[in-house]
Amino acid sequence: MAEVTYNEIDYCDVPEAVASAGGDWLLCIFTADGSKLLGIAGQQGLTITRSAETIEVTSKTTEGGWKSYISGAKEWSIDNDGVYVMGAESHKLLGSLFESSDLVCVKVIDKKQGKSLFGGLACITDYSLEAPYDDAVTYSLSLSGNGPLVDLTVETEKDDGKTTTDGE
Repeated sequence: MAEVTYNEIDYCDVPEAVASAGGDWLLCIFTADGSKLLGIAGQQGLTITRSAETIEVTSKTTEGGWKSYISGAKEWSIDNDGVYVMGAESHKLLGSLFESSDLVCVKVIDKKQGKSLFGGLACITDYSLEAPYDDAVTYSLSLSGNGPLVDLTVETEKDDGKTTTDGE
């Protein structure tokens, strides 16, 4: 029997773009000195919201009587929740940053593929704990972006003209 290598099998082509499982995406925060990236302990939910203001630009000469709009200032936010892991370094840091009103550097990663997805600077606008009588203690976290949310999966051209993928 002839030996067949994987490259010769034409019926197992793995697509370049595939969907991700939400459980693989992890919200992380950097320590104040940037030396350590901490995944938020206990996290279950993650929502990234990007939006822009709507500016109406309708005038008397707009055709057909339809309103016209353009995008204005953009903003982003992240909402995260999960089981509260008391004593976890990530929750200690979040509590400290909330109390001091300092900004936090965040990064969203795909832990399965080991890739960086998004990153940015944010302020903590809500860090709540809930302790129901008959369930686990949970936390909820809301972050509002301070500047852009950088898509670390997009190829960018460096000053030397070479194309690289950020975050790899």
